[in-house]
Amino acid sequence: MEYTIGEFSKLTDLGIHTLRYYEHEGLLTPERNSSNRRCYSEKDLAWVMFIKRLKDTGMPIKQIQHYAKLRAAGDSTLPERMELLAAHRNALCIQIRQLQENMEKLDSKIEFYRTEIERMSNK
Repeated sequence: MEYTIGEFSKLTDLGIHTLRYYEHEGLLTPERNSSNRRCYSEKDLAWVMFIKRLKDTGMPIKQIQHYAKLRAAGDSTLPERMELLAAHRNALCIQIRQLQENMEKLDSKIEFYRTEIERMSNK
């Protein structure tokens, strides 16, 4: 199936300007039809969803661009792509641990306030 930029924008929940930016930055390379209009494919859709996931996990655009270049270079870059994703995963694990520690500290402080408020209301 092929999509126009407008259809693809709705499908991916990304603005047309964002799609053009991704193309300008080398993240996305849609085909062009005989009228020189962008034609997006299912493969483009899967790739954009992966880009969105990388962004959602905090991967910087420069790293995503590097990954995209490796991807475009073909299968010979599989080990390097795997290393890049593994490093990003490790950074996420550290961030998750830090967030869990922060959550525990917040829970402790909230419980302290509950106890204090209850103590004060029982006076």
